[in-house]
Amino acid sequence: MPTTETILAVDPSLRGTGFAVLEKTGQKVRCLHFGVIKNAPRLSVSGCLVAIHQQLGDVIGQFSPGTMAIESVIYVQSFPTAITLGSARGAALLAAAQRGMPIHEYAPRKVKQAVVGNGAAQKSQVAFMIRALLGLTMTPPPDAADAMAIGLTHFQAAEAASRRKVPLALV
Repeated sequence: MPTTETILAVDPSLRGTGFAVLEKTGQKVRCLHFGVIKNAPRLSVSGCLVAIHQQLGDVIGQFSPGTMAIESVIYVQSFPTAITLGSARGAALLAAAQRGMPIHEYAPRKVKQAVVGNGAAQKSQVAFMIRALLGLTMTPPPDAADAMAIGLTHFQAAEAASRRKVPLALV
């Protein structure tokens, strides 16, 4: 009987954190839940961080994923943008770490390469491929689609690691 793995995948952002709960049984992957944590422009940075942490904590509580897959730090030209993005990532990471979940990080180019076949793919291309790969009836919002892509990348990396018999952390 094939094993089932459930993960929470996250594309962090202060104003629009995408997330998805994906389940893999054997070779079949399905999306159990997805969404975007939208924080209003008038909400303070600290208020946004609390909302990200609480809402992801609620999703973890509802679906009990065993692992978090999250987008790694990206290169940005602005220090304030880097700090803000890092803060949003921190709120998401804390939600998983408090529950003892293993966390795996994937670079944006690696995610796009894994899902679209092009590390420089546009958000619309990622969303289109996610719809096709997961057999969705609608195209998900871009931030949620990016989270689903991160999750699919995690499943691919885990499968590659198991074939090579190396720990996932070394892939």
